Amino acid sequence: MNMAFKDFFSEKSSEYKKYRPDYPEELFELLASLSGDRQLAWDCATGSGQCAQGLTTYFTHIIATDGSANQIANAEPHHAIEYRVLPAEHTDFPSESFDLITVGQALHWFDTEPFFKEANRVLKKDGILAVWTYNLLEISAEIDQVIRDFYTNELALYWPPERIHVEDNYSNIHFPYRNQETYLFEMEKSWSLQQLLGYICSWSAVKINVARNGDSAIRTFSDKLASVWGNKACKRRIVWPLTLYAFNREQG
Repeated sequence: MNMAFKDFFSEKSSEYKKYRPDYPEELFELLASLSGDRQLAWDCATGSGQCAQGLTTYFTHIIATDGSANQIANAEPHHAIEYRVLPAEHTDFPSESFDLITVGQALHWFDTEPFFKEANRVLKKDGILAVWTYNLLEISAEIDQVIRDFYTNELALYWPPERIHVEDNYSNIHFPYRNQETYLFEMEKSWSLQQLLGYICSWSAVKINVARNGDSAIRTFSDKLASVWGNKACKRRIVWPLTLYAFNREQG
């Protein structure tokens, strides 16, 4: 299937960057341990550069790409990171260049068949492709129910169809690799109610809903969430379950 680049995040790239949960350090430690060499990594669909930043501790140089120029413009600079605006499926990288390719919470937007071919082309013979996705956040049974009702019912018409792959933890994406390892992590934040609402308002489906219908739905949701949160200044532990898949480059 040939898909044009879908950009749901450029409009408020600075807001997207501000409210992203952080990847755990253990994830980057694992990626480094899987890589035979740690000279060059490609962080594909880097967004605000979150993953690329985490790789700088372990890799000499990182090339971080995204199809969105606005996302790249808002990415955090670092002397070890080279940012480029490029599509995932077609690059000008030399063959057998990278020790590691990472795709964090973005594979569901790709035209996967040409991307996997491109990844196989530019990975070194012992290179690793690592992709991951994180699912809906978890706080407590009562709060989770309010968020899930909003996510599933109020926003149902506004999520792009690719979102189903995130909900399925990428289990329905065909990976054309014989060797696959799966790892489970948790992302964690301690956020106030206002911070959580900032994150939820950065969802693409919320932005579309508000643009079409006004802000009445998000206001109603905010009131419901506040009613089960308790003290608005209270910070709560928020967890996002994360599933990572790692693949060895296919030889052929």
